[in-house]
Amino acid sequence: MNISLPELEQAINYWRLQRPAIGEECALSPEVNALADVYALMIINHSSSVALASMGSIAQQLIAAWRQHMLDLSAAARSVG
Repeated sequence: MNISLPELEQAINYWRLQRPAIGEECALSPEVNALADVYALMIINHSSSVALASMGSIAQQLIAAWRQHMLDLSAAARSVG
């Protein structure tokens, strides 16, 4: 399974809201940092998508949690409307 660059950007933004930068230096949270590494490699390599299997396990877990959150939101929206 792959993740596209726009999806990765959405996942990063989700984790930025969950775990904002801290301190005067605005250090990224470990979650955002793990996904930012993947993002940087995609930009350097001009990749529009990347295989989840090529990422570290933490990045994979973070993306899985974000995707589950998105599924939960979609299900909640369907049940309301």
